[in-house]
Amino acid sequence: MNVFDFDKTIYHGDSTRDFIKYCMKRHPKALLYLPYIGVVSLRYYLFHIGTKTQFKEKMYRFLKACDTAQDVEAFWKKNLSGIKAYYKKLHRDDDLIISASPEFLLKPLEKKLRITVIASRVNPADGTTTGENCYHEEKVRRFRELYPDGEIDAFYSDSYSDEPLALLSKKAYIVKGESLIDWDFSQHKKHLRT
Repeated sequence: MNVFDFDKTIYHGDSTRDFIKYCMKRHPKALLYLPYIGVVSLRYYLFHIGTKTQFKEKMYRFLKACDTAQDVEAFWKKNLSGIKAYYKKLHRDDDLIISASPEFLLKPLEKKLRITVIASRVNPADGTTTGENCYHEEKVRRFRELYPDGEIDAFYSDSYSDEPLALLSKKAYIVKGESLIDWDFSQHKKHLRT
């Protein structure tokens, strides 16, 4: 099977960021969460307080002001065109997406793109999380949970933070726009915050 990160790998942007912007426009009440999101972002990114999972759980509280199921459906009607051309050419029916984005946001793509999705488990009603943010080593753990003996033919990501999955793969690529570059294992990320 081929395994892909999602954001900036097969989707042109950051789907979570795009979805937040979409919801803020669609639900004015969600805008009330912007100052809070700003504060928790500063605490995590500037002052290094908390884990990425804790940060995201706080950030997702804006979902309380949304109708998430309808918002996700409408979001993908508008944004499915953001899937990159190179991916459309490579697509196989056994493709697997492993992403830190919320599962509720990416799961609808299983039918739309004929893929399987593993992503961060986030409650679409209130933003609470179950388990860790699906990032770095957690991606390997989640992969092994679903495919204990699975073999990865090729792995694709836009970030060297995904090195643990690249190491499991027969071949790995860094994605830059529509270009595929052989993975350079000397470029591994140090001091990642999870």
